[in-house]
Amino acid sequence: MIQLAIAGRPAGGNEGIISCGQVDSYLIPCVPYLTTGAGDPAPKCCDGVRSLKANTATADDRRAACGCVKAAAGRYPVKDDAASSLPTKCGVDIGIPISKAIDCQT
Repeated sequence: MIQLAIAGRPAGGNEGIISCGQVDSYLIPCVPYLTTGAGDPAPKCCDGVRSLKANTATADDRRAACGCVKAAAGRYPVKDDAASSLPTKCGVDIGIPISKAIDCQT
């Protein structure tokens, strides 16, 4: 079982930018919802979405997380409608689209 925790990150410099390992750990409980689109996301999924939001306060973090989300979406048969509705279903505006087709540089 993967435990989700908000990891302390050093301030300043690139060492503080969120890693794909962190992003993956936050969103792995969402895979069943994202691949089926059935029902509502699990509470642990929404906890992960909130953790992702809490750890992407800067534009650099959001850009890095976007690339990680895009890569993860390419590894699973993610349903586009489930991906786009996930933040809303969890009641969180994460500021990062969940999509295989997003341009993370804009």
